[in-house]
Amino acid sequence: MKKSLKTVERRIAVQLVVSHTCSLPLCVRLRWEPTDPYVVHAVFFADCDEPVEWLLGRDLLADGLEGSAGYADVRIWPAVGRGDQSIYIVLGSSAGTALLEVPVQDVTSFLQDTEALVPRGTESGHIDWDAELAHLLPQG
Repeated sequence: MKKSLKTVERRIAVQLVVSHTCSLPLCVRLRWEPTDPYVVHAVFFADCDEPVEWLLGRDLLADGLEGSAGYADVRIWPAVGRGDQSIYIVLGSSAGTALLEVPVQDVTSFLQDTEALVPRGTESGHIDWDAELAHLLPQG
């Protein structure tokens, strides 16, 4: 059994980009758990809607700070013209597409906290493979 590590959570104020001149504020809660170290849970809160959760790869989020990363449903890249202040995240589904402007410093700080507990490249050593296998195999 692996030693118990703490969950990392951070609330971040982001902007939902509607057009070149209009954006709406949203709150996102990023959550990372050492038992699932490859994944960041991103829960988006809007004033009138139920929260919406997306699963993002931790490496994808980190790579998006440095340059264009991802494809298909999730893409991340630095916001040109914003210096090192923002990144863009595009989330796409059959219901539509959302463009989010996210503060770099908040994401960087969040990722640093996760990597202090489980450095990138060591994730597989923190997974309970027996439990994962038991979950996949039929009981009986």
